Amino acid sequence: MKELMLGNKALARGLWEAGVAFVSSYPGTPSTEITEEAVKFNEIYCEWAPNEKVAMESAFGASLAGKRAFCGQKHVGLNVAADPLFTLSYTGINAGLVIVVADDAGMHSSQNEQDSRHYAIAAKVPMLEPADSAEALNFAKLAYEISEQFDTPVIIKMCTRVAHSQSVVETSERVEHSKTYEKNIAKYVMMPGNAKKRHPIVEERTKKLIEYAETTPINRVEFLTDELGIITSSTSYQYVKEVFGEGASVLKLGMINPLPVELIKNFASRVKKLVVVEELDPIIENHVKSLGLAVEGSELLPRIDEFSQNLVAERLGVRGQGSGVSLEDAIPPRPPVMCAGCPHRGLFYSLKKRKCTVLGDIGCYTLGAVPPLSTIELTLCMGASIGATHGFNKMLGKDSESKTVAVIGDSTFMHSGMTGLANVAYNQSNSTVIILDNSITGMTGHQQNPSTGLNIKGDPAGKIDLEALCRAMGIKRVRVVDPYNLKECDVAIKEELAAQEPSVIISRRPCALLKTVKHKPPLYVDKNKCIGCKSCMKIGCPAISMKDGKAVVDQTQCVGCEVCSQLCPKKAFAREA
Repeated sequence: MKELMLGNKALARGLWEAGVAFVSSYPGTPSTEITEEAVKFNEIYCEWAPNEKVAMESAFGASLAGKRAFCGQKHVGLNVAADPLFTLSYTGINAGLVIVVADDAGMHSSQNEQDSRHYAIAAKVPMLEPADSAEALNFAKLAYEISEQFDTPVIIKMCTRVAHSQSVVETSERVEHSKTYEKNIAKYVMMPGNAKKRHPIVEERTKKLIEYAETTPINRVEFLTDELGIITSSTSYQYVKEVFGEGASVLKLGMINPLPVELIKNFASRVKKLVVVEELDPIIENHVKSLGLAVEGSELLPRIDEFSQNLVAERLGVRGQGSGVSLEDAIPPRPPVMCAGCPHRGLFYSLKKRKCTVLGDIGCYTLGAVPPLSTIELTLCMGASIGATHGFNKMLGKDSESKTVAVIGDSTFMHSGMTGLANVAYNQSNSTVIILDNSITGMTGHQQNPSTGLNIKGDPAGKIDLEALCRAMGIKRVRVVDPYNLKECDVAIKEELAAQEPSVIISRRPCALLKTVKHKPPLYVDKNKCIGCKSCMKIGCPAISMKDGKAVVDQTQCVGCEVCSQLCPKKAFAREA
């Protein structure tokens, strides 16, 4: 049956058709929908893990038990899972194990645009790279065949454009797969003596995979002319086909690691000019150059941001192609802001009022760095806020400790913040950590986490008590505040910064966008009382604007949180009786 599918949904369908029994992932755009679609199949056990490392280790355990397994993450998530990945290359698998990493060229929702192909090369594991939804489905099934044939985990590299675009796929039925677990200490226990014997196996496997890459149908030649030959993959293939049509021959690579040798040499020998079109780093180009072939690529195309038809046409000199359509009127910029009623807003206002140095983390609360709050001064990676604050305070001493805080979300704290807090407790910097507990993983679309008490299906699950956890980790000063109460926040921040020991403030209020949250009626501004002082604008709520010198509330956005009314010197905000 043919169906129009999102790339991520198609990949999830491929998991089901391949007989996958276990899925463990951590949400991260643009990979999140794979697991959200997989959970809809009753035959697949699915879970959100606390972080990507745990997800990969859990998936490996399922593979070891004899069931086909999967774990998914975005590109920066693979950094977290790199530790098990590199050793999994040595141990190999039992039942098939497939890992998806979704890159984000252009950084639409990421703090960097690293190229995950480097991980496949460094870990010496095969990597497939689909160019549309149909390939996402088919490559998922093929990846399990490769995994079991060559005794290796297999990485599928998605990207934003393939993950979040739709194309036609052809579905088929599920085929069950299962293996028996057999004890094998020499294969699975990676102490030095065993690991030393496994490394030659990895190298021999790579040779066999290169042979496979020479003939696999997912590396295919589309020969149309000898004037120009283009080697490409992923979404770049789509741009090349749209720009050149029949004006170029194409070697389309679906297996990106290891890369073929003879296939590339033969293709190069048939064309007068050879060009590589690939986003981000020159992985294919460098491989082609290592074969002694003359090739162009990185000198023509940028190494940053994602490509487009327009860019490929412009840089490769194709006239009359990719001209696009431009609007006569400039579109005004629309910077991201915290939602109306966001529980983080009041807390950040209090931090700014006290002129705190705020070291932040990864989440929607990172928007505390933008005007008018302009509070966060650091965002590095998941969980880094606490460790960075500890080091910052250790070096700058009491003056720093009295005004510096770490802010981190509840999901990010579960992901990788706990170890940072353990370091604060163990090595005793007088650091104040604020956990922004909005009862959900907000930045990726409202996924559950170990502190919410619900699992991926919304069923009751084990719930971590943040207060008890922090105390168990050695933090004696733990308090909870409501971020809608500015006075309460202000007092808590003042007292904890003054304390001569580590402390944790839990700012607890559910995300305003959760379906379970019941809002109060919206507010309005009494124009007779409003003096146009703009005090209410200091919190940057998108529901408040100025018109004719008076504050105005957009009642379609206002959730009645009353944070603005606490700032108004004339009490001009009111609610309909």
